[in-house]
Amino acid sequence: MLHALILILICQLLGEMAARALGLPLPGPVLGMVLLLAALVALPRLGLLVRPVAQGILAHLSLLFVPAGVGVVGHVATLGGQTGAILLAVVVSTVLAITVGALTFAAVARLTGSQDD
Repeated sequence: MLHALILILICQLLGEMAARALGLPLPGPVLGMVLLLAALVALPRLGLLVRPVAQGILAHLSLLFVPAGVGVVGHVATLGGQTGAILLAVVVSTVLAITVGALTFAAVARLTGSQDD
């Protein structure tokens, strides 16, 4: 279990180093996730090692949002003047995400021929 966690963190570290060294506009953890995906594709047995740790992290994913919530509460005075813009951004992005998801689902259903008659 410890080996899998170390592997995940090393991939994140390598991604972060690559993003900073190359000046890429992608976050380091995203590059690390791509690196981990490549490793899992290249070495399928690695998935057996990483799966229990990944499932444990995903089972407690809500705990990872606590620092973000604390940050928002800590800067509530700064965000006070931006409340309207933030609310608008959240509403618009939510509507766009639902719309794009529905349109993608409909397109895939049409392509696979699994529409209801």
